[in-house]
Amino acid sequence: MANAAAPTAAVPTLAPPLEQIRHLAEELRLLIPGVRVGEALETTKEFNPDTFWRRLNEAAVNVSREATTLTEVFSHLPLPSPQETQRFCEQVRAAIKAMIAVYYSLPKNQGITLRKLVRSTTLDIVDDMAQLMDALFMTPTQSSENNDLISYNSVWTACQQVPQIPRDNKAAALSMLTKNVDFVKDAHEEMEQAVEECDPYCGLLNDTEDNSDNHGDEEDDGLGYPNNRDLYWSEEDQELIIPCLALVRASKACLKKIRISVAENGKKDQVAQLDDIVDISDEISPSVDDLALSIYPPMCHLTVRINSAKLVSVLKKALEITK
Repeated sequence: MANAAAPTAAVPTLAPPLEQIRHLAEELRLLIPGVRVGEALETTKEFNPDTFWRRLNEAAVNVSREATTLTEVFSHLPLPSPQETQRFCEQVRAAIKAMIAVYYSLPKNQGITLRKLVRSTTLDIVDDMAQLMDALFMTPTQSSENNDLISYNSVWTACQQVPQIPRDNKAAALSMLTKNVDFVKDAHEEMEQAVEECDPYCGLLNDTEDNSDNHGDEEDDGLGYPNNRDLYWSEEDQELIIPCLALVRASKACLKKIRISVAENGKKDQVAQLDDIVDISDEISPSVDDLALSIYPPMCHLTVRINSAKLVSVLKKALEITK
């Protein structure tokens, strides 16, 4: 009587190395929406800032190390075996999830503004790692471009930003306020330059004007050749621009005043108040942007007035909150 052969367990077949890399990129991208909306983990343990920042820095260093290792082994032939690739991918996956877990351990009571900055850096790291996986999958190993991946990919830069994150909500608020001041300052300077030169588009349309010289006058208003009404300000437009410039200048002064007030009078434990100040200040920059864009010809006076009123309302609210 023949002995019955014992059933042999099927050994799962691993995907080829590059396919595993591609799948890892997809998996990392699936983590991003959860990080964007994820809440802080509930815990009864008292939050220790020193421990949190140490763990976050260590997690970033680990991600950077795994990215470097994976890049090096995929930069030359032969490629690692499917089993080796699986191990490398698991290490990258674990490093990224550890980074996300540390972010989740930052409680809301430490400040929404601070959490946003940590979340933004975490998202950058996850997204940049996914892009690195794409590069490793797409770039042939024999290409000299592959040797430059470490230099050009932004995952390492993103990891290096972790030690630069403000350590408390007041510092985070000041960081955001400074960015808003700089944005409004740039917008104001661009508007002033355009007005001083009486050239809304700062000469960008010279080529079009040169080409139009070769056409008859009857074509000046044809397709592809905007007339002067579309390129330059009328006298009525210029009269409306003057108060708009003053309003943007006032916005810059308002943001500077708020930043100074927070720096001199803000306290680290005033978490909710600092978050409110940043929230309203964040509304100033896009309102200035809307107004700045609306003054370019062809100008719609109604739109300019609406955007001006919106900016005035935001400034009043900002000053009220920071009293």
